[in-house]
Amino acid sequence: MFRHLIILLFTMTALTASAQKWTNYTEKNSGLISNNILAITSDNRGNLWVGSTQGLNKFRDGQWTDYADFNEKLKDQFVNCLVVEGNTLWIGTDDYGVIEFNGNRWFEHAEETHRLNMKYIRDIAVDHVGVKWIGVTLSGFVQYDGVNWTKFTATDSELLSDFILCVVIDNRDRKWIGTNDGLCVYDGRRWLSYTTKNSKISHNIVLSLAIDKNNVKWIGTLEGLCRFDGENWVLYNTDNSPIPGNQINDLAFDREGHLWIATEGGVAVFDCNDQWDTFRAGDKLPRCMYQNVTIDRNGNIWFGTDDKGLWCLSGYQMKKPEVALASDNPDSPEPSDDTKSPNISGSPSKADGNKGNATQPETEDRIKLIPNLEEGYLTILMNSPQAEVTFINSKGEKVRTVPKYQTGSHINISKMKKGAYTVRVKTSSGTRSVKFTLK
Repeated sequence: MFRHLIILLFTMTALTASAQKWTNYTEKNSGLISNNILAITSDNRGNLWVGSTQGLNKFRDGQWTDYADFNEKLKDQFVNCLVVEGNTLWIGTDDYGVIEFNGNRWFEHAEETHRLNMKYIRDIAVDHVGVKWIGVTLSGFVQYDGVNWTKFTATDSELLSDFILCVVIDNRDRKWIGTNDGLCVYDGRRWLSYTTKNSKISHNIVLSLAIDKNNVKWIGTLEGLCRFDGENWVLYNTDNSPIPGNQINDLAFDREGHLWIATEGGVAVFDCNDQWDTFRAGDKLPRCMYQNVTIDRNGNIWFGTDDKGLWCLSGYQMKKPEVALASDNPDSPEPSDDTKSPNISGSPSKADGNKGNATQPETEDRIKLIPNLEEGYLTILMNSPQAEVTFINSKGEKVRTVPKYQTGSHINISKMKKGAYTVRVKTSSGTRSVKFTLK
């Protein structure tokens, strides 16, 4: 009798096909007032609140409500952020600053909006004692304790920039502020700053922030996602992970502690360890910008887009790695070579350029694309001195081939049509494919 091997078969499909469902809400098929979604949040009463370029919607039990019917200032108004505090909804707008709504009454702060130049509210966070911290585009950072308003700017404080993009508060009540010039931290007395000059943050434009249960900071930038535990930085981007895009527009944790990520190339979920699931634009989702994400009280995940409305993922479950045993039948054949070393589905292999989508010959060659859209060229860096480079469009058609490309040289892309491409790089070591979007 043969003593059969135990085969470890790992799966990262991360979904239950029978339960998972995607639902799309648009202006045409629902009461949604705009397909350009700027903010989403939910409350403990089962309401989903949706801010858009046309105002404020509420969605509950299949019914949509347009809140311009109750407050005319919300008609055709950009609603950029929404925060629930108890029974109060805090609404950040373009023209009217911060508006409070407790379900019955509206509270507007017109005088303070004018005095502190608080138009174009970008984000609002509420700390552990109920103080509101308000990020204002082009106008700084505002504190409101229910009575007094205090404003911080780059001129009168150590705030890096008056262009605030996001705000989050950690379990030590420190305010983390994403700007277009780096990341700031304010503890009520002192300021800290993290930029590409003094830290390993991937880019100074910080678009989104989230904090996990261990007080680890997750920082979404224009060039990837950063994990920062107070000492160490870890970067996740399209070169080293299955993440679908480097522009990290929004982040949210679900009840299991999984991180949901909205990008320009689709959405993803990460268990913050080693397991990913990715939904790419043009594959399971339409091609558009995924601008925001939130999780409701029932565990549904909601995504807002720039022109395709609102998408809801229900019934999602991330599977844990499973262990399967080989048959005890003594007549069973020995495992084949490809079974002995299985590739993890959804996890990058050396051969697929860390994309998790393509199957290619294994290679140690490292490929990096550097587009310069302003100058109209693309540069590819690789270990091999020469390669055959092929551009494949979203329809799977080969549109261009550079047969003897030299590493580091320029490829003119100024006359190519805008859209998503797969750039296939074939060297003596093998073939790698990298996604590229020409805008």
